Amino acid sequence: MEFSDVITKRRSVRHFNNKLAVTNADINALLEVAISAPSAGNIQPWRFVVVRSAEAREKLAAALQQRWAAAAPVVIVVCVDPRPCSARYGDRGELLYAIQDTAAAALNILHGAVDRGLASCWIGAFDERAVAEAIGVNAPITPIAVLPIGHSAESAGKPARRPLEEVTTWL
Repeated sequence: MEFSDVITKRRSVRHFNNKLAVTNADINALLEVAISAPSAGNIQPWRFVVVRSAEAREKLAAALQQRWAAAAPVVIVVCVDPRPCSARYGDRGELLYAIQDTAAAALNILHGAVDRGLASCWIGAFDERAVAEAIGVNAPITPIAVLPIGHSAESAGKPARRPLEEVTTWL
Protein backbone atom coordinates (compact mmCIF):
# COMPACT_ATOMS: atom_id res chain seq x y z
CA MET A 1 0.00 0.00 0.00
CA GLU A 2 1.28 3.47 -0.82
CA PHE A 3 2.07 5.66 2.18
CA SER A 4 -0.49 8.29 1.18
CA ASP A 5 -3.13 5.54 1.00
CA VAL A 6 -2.27 4.43 4.54
CA ILE A 7 -2.72 7.98 5.78
CA THR A 8 -6.03 8.61 4.01
CA LYS A 9 -7.53 5.18 4.81
CA ARG A 10 -6.94 5.38 8.57
CA ARG A 11 -10.21 5.53 10.50
CA SER A 12 -11.24 5.28 14.13
CA VAL A 13 -12.87 1.86 14.35
CA ARG A 14 -14.82 0.68 17.38
CA HIS A 15 -16.30 -2.58 16.09
CA PHE A 16 -14.08 -5.57 15.38
CA ASN A 17 -14.47 -8.85 13.50
CA ASN A 18 -13.20 -11.38 16.02
CA LYS A 19 -13.41 -14.24 13.52
CA LEU A 20 -10.16 -12.89 12.05
CA ALA A 21 -7.04 -13.20 14.18
CA VAL A 22 -4.42 -10.64 14.99
CA THR A 23 -1.21 -12.63 15.04
CA ASN A 24 1.89 -12.16 17.16
CA ALA A 25 3.66 -11.30 13.90
CA ASP A 26 1.12 -8.49 13.38
CA ILE A 27 1.72 -7.17 16.89
CA ASN A 28 5.49 -7.36 16.55
CA ALA A 29 5.30 -5.52 13.22
CA LEU A 30 3.24 -2.75 14.84
CA LEU A 31 5.70 -2.43 17.71
CA GLU A 32 8.60 -2.31 15.23
CA VAL A 33 7.03 0.63 13.38
CA ALA A 34 6.27 2.27 16.73
CA ILE A 35 9.93 2.26 17.76
CA SER A 36 10.86 3.77 14.40
CA ALA A 37 9.21 7.03 15.48
CA PRO A 38 11.39 10.09 15.97
CA SER A 39 12.33 11.04 19.50
CA ALA A 40 14.10 14.02 21.02
CA GLY A 41 17.75 13.17 21.49
CA ASN A 42 16.88 9.61 20.39
CA ILE A 43 15.84 8.95 24.00
CA GLN A 44 12.84 6.79 23.04
CA PRO A 45 10.77 7.25 26.21
CA TRP A 46 7.93 5.01 25.03
CA ARG A 47 6.88 1.79 26.74
CA PHE A 48 4.26 -0.62 25.41
CA VAL A 49 1.90 -2.97 27.21
CA VAL A 50 0.26 -5.54 24.94
CA VAL A 51 -3.06 -6.67 26.38
CA ARG A 52 -4.12 -9.97 24.82
CA SER A 53 -6.09 -12.10 27.26
CA ALA A 54 -9.85 -11.60 27.44
CA GLU A 55 -9.66 -11.14 31.21
CA ALA A 56 -7.00 -8.42 30.94
CA ARG A 57 -8.91 -6.68 28.11
CA GLU A 58 -12.09 -6.66 30.23
CA LYS A 59 -10.19 -5.22 33.20
CA LEU A 60 -8.66 -2.52 30.98
CA ALA A 61 -12.00 -1.68 29.32
CA ALA A 62 -13.59 -1.28 32.75
CA ALA A 63 -10.78 1.09 33.79
CA LEU A 64 -11.29 3.03 30.56
CA GLN A 65 -15.05 3.11 31.09
CA GLN A 66 -15.27 2.15 27.43
CA ARG A 67 -16.51 -1.43 27.32
CA TRP A 68 -16.34 -1.66 23.53
CA ALA A 69 -12.52 -1.72 23.71
CA ALA A 70 -12.59 -5.24 25.19
CA ALA A 71 -14.02 -6.53 21.89
CA ALA A 72 -10.72 -5.92 20.11
CA PRO A 73 -8.54 -9.05 20.10
CA VAL A 74 -5.53 -7.05 21.24
CA VAL A 75 -5.04 -3.68 22.88
CA ILE A 76 -1.72 -1.86 22.92
CA VAL A 77 -1.32 0.65 25.72
CA VAL A 78 1.32 3.21 24.80
CA CYS A 79 3.01 4.58 27.89
CA VAL A 80 5.73 7.13 28.57
CA ASP A 81 8.66 7.06 30.95
CA PRO A 82 9.48 10.78 31.25
CA ARG A 83 12.61 10.37 33.40
CA PRO A 84 15.23 10.17 30.64
CA CYS A 85 13.74 13.16 28.82
CA SER A 86 13.63 15.12 32.05
CA ALA A 87 17.24 14.21 32.84
CA ARG A 88 18.45 15.58 29.52
CA TYR A 89 16.01 18.42 28.78
CA GLY A 90 14.49 19.41 32.13
CA ASP A 91 10.84 20.37 32.37
CA ARG A 92 10.43 20.81 28.61
CA GLY A 93 11.73 17.28 28.07
CA GLU A 94 9.39 15.82 30.67
CA LEU A 95 6.27 17.81 29.83
CA LEU A 96 6.60 18.13 26.04
CA TYR A 97 9.27 16.04 24.30
CA ALA A 98 8.40 12.80 26.09
CA ILE A 99 4.72 13.23 25.18
CA GLN A 100 5.47 14.19 21.57
CA ASP A 101 7.77 11.20 21.14
CA THR A 102 5.23 8.79 22.60
CA ALA A 103 2.41 10.24 20.50
CA ALA A 104 4.54 9.75 17.37
CA ALA A 105 5.02 6.09 18.30
CA ALA A 106 1.25 5.69 18.83
CA LEU A 107 0.50 7.24 15.45
CA ASN A 108 2.97 4.88 13.80
CA ILE A 109 1.03 1.98 15.30
CA LEU A 110 -2.24 3.33 13.87
CA HIS A 111 -0.72 3.69 10.41
CA GLY A 112 1.03 0.33 10.67
CA ALA A 113 -2.32 -1.26 11.46
CA VAL A 114 -3.84 0.15 8.27
CA ASP A 115 -0.88 -1.08 6.25
CA ARG A 116 -1.43 -4.62 7.61
CA GLY A 117 -5.19 -4.58 6.90
CA LEU A 118 -6.04 -3.95 10.55
CA ALA A 119 -7.99 -1.20 12.25
CA SER A 120 -7.73 0.73 15.49
CA CYS A 121 -8.90 3.72 17.44
CA TRP A 122 -6.87 6.14 19.56
CA ILE A 123 -8.41 6.30 23.03
CA GLY A 124 -7.11 9.23 25.02
CA ALA A 125 -10.03 10.00 27.33
CA PHE A 126 -9.34 7.91 30.42
CA ASP A 127 -8.26 8.02 34.04
CA GLU A 128 -4.48 7.49 33.91
CA ARG A 129 -4.29 5.97 37.40
CA ALA A 130 -7.09 3.49 36.73
CA VAL A 131 -5.54 2.37 33.44
CA ALA A 132 -2.05 2.17 34.97
CA GLU A 133 -3.44 -0.05 37.72
CA ALA A 134 -5.32 -2.23 35.23
CA ILE A 135 -2.14 -2.89 33.22
CA GLY A 136 0.24 -3.02 36.17
CA VAL A 137 2.50 -0.04 35.53
CA ASN A 138 3.69 2.32 38.22
CA ALA A 139 4.50 6.03 38.24
CA PRO A 140 6.31 7.73 36.70
CA ILE A 141 5.42 5.46 33.76
CA THR A 142 2.12 6.85 32.50
CA PRO A 143 -0.39 5.56 29.93
CA ILE A 144 -0.74 8.07 27.08
CA ALA A 145 -2.83 6.26 24.46
CA VAL A 146 -4.87 3.07 24.38
CA LEU A 147 -5.08 1.43 20.95
CA PRO A 148 -7.53 -1.45 20.43
CA ILE A 149 -6.36 -3.40 17.37
CA GLY A 150 -8.30 -5.83 15.19
CA HIS A 151 -9.99 -6.39 11.87
CA SER A 152 -12.76 -3.89 11.24
CA ALA A 153 -16.36 -5.06 11.39
CA GLU A 154 -17.65 -1.72 10.18
CA SER A 155 -17.45 0.37 7.08
CA ALA A 156 -16.20 3.68 8.38
CA GLY A 157 -16.73 6.61 6.04
CA LYS A 158 -14.29 9.44 5.60
CA PRO A 159 -14.60 11.87 8.51
CA ALA A 160 -15.08 15.55 7.80
CA ARG A 161 -11.92 17.63 7.88
CA ARG A 162 -11.60 21.37 8.19
CA PRO A 163 -10.37 23.02 4.98
CA LEU A 164 -6.66 23.77 4.70
CA GLU A 165 -7.41 27.49 4.40
CA GLU A 166 -8.99 27.40 7.84
CA VAL A 167 -6.07 25.70 9.60
CA THR A 168 -3.04 27.02 7.70
CA THR A 169 -1.17 30.32 7.85
CA TRP A 170 1.42 31.11 5.22
CA LEU A 171 4.08 33.66 6.10
